[in-house]
Amino acid sequence: MPELGYEALGTAAEMRAAEEAYEGFPATAPELMERAGAAVAYEAMRAYPHARRFAVVCGSGSNGGDGRIAAQVLRDAGRDAVETDAVEGCEVVVDALFGTGFHGAPRPEAALLIERINSCGLPVVAVDLPSGVDASTGEVAGAAVRATLTVTFQVRKIGLDAAPGRFHAGEVVVADIGLGPVETAARRATAALLERVPLRAAHDSKFTAGSVLVVGGATGTSGAPVLAAMAALRADAGYVTLVVPRECLAVVEVLALEPVKRGFDWEDAEETIMAEAERANAVALGPGLGRSIEAHALVARLLERLELPVVVDADALFGLQPVSRAHPTVLTPHAGELARLLDRDSAWVDAHRLEAARAGAERYGAVVLLKGAGSIVQAPEGGPVVCGTGPPSLATAGTGDVLTGVVAAFLAKGLDPVTAAAAAATAHGIAAAAVPHQAGLVARDVVAALPLALS
Repeated sequence: MPELGYEALGTAAEMRAAEEAYEGFPATAPELMERAGAAVAYEAMRAYPHARRFAVVCGSGSNGGDGRIAAQVLRDAGRDAVETDAVEGCEVVVDALFGTGFHGAPRPEAALLIERINSCGLPVVAVDLPSGVDASTGEVAGAAVRATLTVTFQVRKIGLDAAPGRFHAGEVVVADIGLGPVETAARRATAALLERVPLRAAHDSKFTAGSVLVVGGATGTSGAPVLAAMAALRADAGYVTLVVPRECLAVVEVLALEPVKRGFDWEDAEETIMAEAERANAVALGPGLGRSIEAHALVARLLERLELPVVVDADALFGLQPVSRAHPTVLTPHAGELARLLDRDSAWVDAHRLEAARAGAERYGAVVLLKGAGSIVQAPEGGPVVCGTGPPSLATAGTGDVLTGVVAAFLAKGLDPVTAAAAAATAHGIAAAAVPHQAGLVARDVVAALPLALS
């Protein structure tokens, strides 16, 4: 069972295994279908209590069977529910075309029907998941229903949380159909995960509460390491040292009051940073560092020498090569950065986020936190964690630097890298959502809201 702060996310294969393990299966399959169809009908009526006419679009498989039962339950409740391909003239559409067994692109006739559903302008209730979405990956290879409400069975499916499938799901309701616990490899991070972050206690000093070293900055981008450093402090780190090129030091002194500041010359950068790392518990490497030959070489040497957990972000990801490290390493790329690391293009990463995150984790031997809507945390081994708390307002410059600082703070507090990355993404999203103004949100707003998120 998922531990504190996580919910199960199922695949098609895991759901099939749970059904086959159900007592009396396959003879009891109709019983499960009755429960599923009834759940869809009840949730549709709860969501749209005044709707009288439902169009139920059914496929030929078990998902269609769920839809036909839902139609009958709706009729028994006094609603007009028609099993039809014609969605015009109704008030609510129930999508029961494809279920968890679907993958790939719909055939042309099904694709046309999906487009009719999407263009009708009516609320759409999807049965288990929107037709056209891969339950196990969230991938959308062709036409896919854009649901207003998805009624899924027993556990959430990965495809409802991983992009691009998450953009098709609408509100998600999980209906218990009596299968019992479902063993899953993937997990969904919840707000309860923040209960696992050890906040400063009475016995702590500023050093035992988590000491973070932030390395970054270049002319024109000195704000990036400042945001990471301030985020680490607001994420409850007790001590933060900010090391930047000497030409940035004066600006950083003005922008960041609480962190200790150190400047370096490129000739002595490595030794300056290694000396500062002696009293750190974790390092954030890369925000605003630039992509010069000197910066690239410095990153490579530090990753070889640092015997601490390291978060590698932003410019430190540029030209990164796999490094064998005995200590935790977290990479925090967005789609474009991960695409470069994998020698792919960003469109491929956006279309195959789970696959891309796993490929990055395996290639670099590190935990990958793939940023974006439904951020994905993937270790070289084990299942993914999907973090979906972030609002659209996070799509603004500097918020990635904030996330880096939070990950570093949580690593400095002793969390394992998967938990640190998932908890950081969760806190980051909750903080952003707590900002009263969503339009015009800037990264500093998220930094200021972090203590509220953690409390």
